[in-house]
Amino acid sequence: MKDSVADAQSAGNTLLEIGALLMSSGASTHRTRVTMKRIAQSLGYGIELLITQRALMLTIIEKDQQYFFSRMKRISPLHPNFKMVSGISHLSWNVKEQNWGVEQIKDELQRLKSLPKYPRWLLLVMVGAAGAGFCNLFGGDALNMGVSFIATVAGLFVRQEAARKNFNPYLCVFFAALVASFLAGLSEHFEIGADPEKAVATSVLFLVPGIPLINSVTDMIDGNIQNGVVRAINGLMIAFAIAFGLFTSRMILNF
Repeated sequence: MKDSVADAQSAGNTLLEIGALLMSSGASTHRTRVTMKRIAQSLGYGIELLITQRALMLTIIEKDQQYFFSRMKRISPLHPNFKMVSGISHLSWNVKEQNWGVEQIKDELQRLKSLPKYPRWLLLVMVGAAGAGFCNLFGGDALNMGVSFIATVAGLFVRQEAARKNFNPYLCVFFAALVASFLAGLSEHFEIGADPEKAVATSVLFLVPGIPLINSVTDMIDGNIQNGVVRAINGLMIAFAIAFGLFTSRMILNF
């Protein structure tokens, strides 16, 4: 009996870690639930699961209903990592098709968590290039693209630094939008480029909350109304922080 209880607890803790990693990495509620159920059934357990935006509650039951495990785990704030999402999805199919045990799952999770991340400088350059590309799509010239690149890189850098200092996430977005739009607005003030308004408009696009808004729609379509509404409100709060940052920079430049 003790071995069965220990096995159930080990499986339950591993499933909670998987669910928390999926949610914090940007997976939808439906995908998280399906993946956890697939792994649990492959391990020989039935589960009852409640997923909220900030916590997971899991009850795991053996087929004979004799031993069970029940626990809650807090979910970390959103840090998009689609490499983690796809890796866990692949892991779940290996559990089902190759009969992986809990120890193999733990080893694979450890490997996924230890995968190298992109260097900070590369993220800054690529996001800046994306901002410049959007500026070009909207009709900006080479000078406007350069301004958008610089403003985007500066805004992202400020957001990263604010997050490192544990500022409120919405304040991080506000600071980033303020810095990016202010720098881009200087080009409008000094009439740099053919259409400096395009640089201002595209300098904050990297802050658009695509993942929360997309997941809010998919969650509500799948019937996860509570999580969908929470994610939608989170996306709207981020959009408000962007707008407030733009408004503040315009007020400063027009002062």
